[in-house]
Amino acid sequence: MSGDVQLADVVAVACAEAFRGDGEIFASGMGVMPMLGARLARATFSPDLLVSDGEAFFVDGDLPVGASVAATDDAGIEGWIPFRSVFDLLWGGRRHVMMGASQMDMFGNSNIANIGPWDRPTSQLLGVRGGPGNTINHATSFFIPRHTTRVFTPSVDMVSGIGYDRASQLHPNARANHRLARVVTNLAVLDFESSDHRMRLVSVHPGVDVDEVVANTGFDLVIAGNTPVSRGPDEVEAEAIDRLDPRGLRHRELPSRS
Repeated sequence: MSGDVQLADVVAVACAEAFRGDGEIFASGMGVMPMLGARLARATFSPDLLVSDGEAFFVDGDLPVGASVAATDDAGIEGWIPFRSVFDLLWGGRRHVMMGASQMDMFGNSNIANIGPWDRPTSQLLGVRGGPGNTINHATSFFIPRHTTRVFTPSVDMVSGIGYDRASQLHPNARANHRLARVVTNLAVLDFESSDHRMRLVSVHPGVDVDEVVANTGFDLVIAGNTPVSRGPDEVEAEAIDRLDPRGLRHRELPSRS
């Protein structure tokens, strides 16, 4: 990573940007970077977002990643959101989740269930969990900490989350809220805003070139013109990131490149 910009800070901003313009919905981050991104968006350019403590409450104020409401004086409780209540928001489309994926193809079909054949997998993962409901009922983004051809594959071994090619085969009412917003990795930012909803390269992180992203992707990306460099945080965002992650958990997950 060149200059004074840290990779984790660039990725935090990229994760936050996935929630830009969402309005008053539940911004749900699964893991350190997605949670930091959702809270950073709320603290800066998307103040209408609802964010939770990851357990049972919507929180007001800037709750640091890894902290609990009970131990934080300046992050009050804004509402109650136990697990069963998430489904009320999920089914109505009033949520945007950023989750992970062990495999993803060019149309955004994702896998968190198993690697290898269904009847004899080489690795058993989480199971499909909320993948089907998330991807068909509301906006879904993804954070991938290691961008490799093992993750970005021509096809996934098990479809846990529905991509654009499969969604197109459903009745329009069934896919009304289907939207795969962003994919943020340690190398780049990607989306599906191409004419046929194939994965598109949006930007590369500082110190990364397009050829490196292409070499670590197991299918052809849509690449149009000169690819910009992902931006780092501005002064306000940098201060918010330090306030939201005072222990630097983001750097443990994404150390800067040498």
